[in-house]
Amino acid sequence: MKTFNERRHEFKPYGFTCELWTPGLMKRPDRHNEIEINYFPEDSITYFFQERKVTIPTKRLTVFWGLVPHQIVHYESASPYFVCTIPFAQFLEWKLPSLFVDRILKGEVLIETSDEYSVYDEFLFNNWIGDINKNNQADVTLLEIQARLARMAGRNLREKKKEFSLVHANEISPVEQIAVYIAQNYNHPIKVSEIGEAVGLHPDYANALFKKAFGSTLSEYVTEERISHAQRKLVTTGASITEIAFDCGFNSISRFNAAFRKINHCTPREFRKRNR
Repeated sequence: MKTFNERRHEFKPYGFTCELWTPGLMKRPDRHNEIEINYFPEDSITYFFQERKVTIPTKRLTVFWGLVPHQIVHYESASPYFVCTIPFAQFLEWKLPSLFVDRILKGEVLIETSDEYSVYDEFLFNNWIGDINKNNQADVTLLEIQARLARMAGRNLREKKKEFSLVHANEISPVEQIAVYIAQNYNHPIKVSEIGEAVGLHPDYANALFKKAFGSTLSEYVTEERISHAQRKLVTTGASITEIAFDCGFNSISRFNAAFRKINHCTPREFRKRNR
């Protein structure tokens, strides 16, 4: 089982995961650019989200954007809980209802108010852990998580009432706006000047602000998002490497191969063979 590593670099991506975690008091907040899904089958856990303590109840699916600082400050027992992390760009590709997505991007933590689906959720999480870590069926797991979140969002729209508990909401910062813009546009040719213009900042200032937060320049981050998308395509589809390269926003196969090798220390073909 996993526990929070306090030495991990802030903003370091978790990627696509579904795991059992053991709770522990966190000496500092965690931040990562993935959508995080929590499920506590036995005991509640209290997080500190920026300026507010929030107790997540048992047997309630909980969803929030990992870019919002979050820190466990209290837990009832060491009972394990489920954690899934979904790459941000993947989450946006699912085209879930805009109200649901917008609330998450504005920093809300969405908690289902009913435990009606608790038995179903626990069954799903156990299956997802096995499918990702033992059965090499990440593509199936992604489809099921997408469907589960779509149901969660759909009930809210159909019933026209507040299905989720609002825990925390605030306008997203310029750095978060940049991350959203890149996640929505990385597969197109984009320039640093366009990113700055999109969020109302001078390109040099946007680049400096982003590098201070994420430890990489805007250009480097765009490349990382493209390669992350390519990794998912290589593992979950049968598309050709050339097709994947252009689909991810690269304008030449040579640039794609060079960028992929620099990040993964192997070729796309080797990566596909190793992970399939």
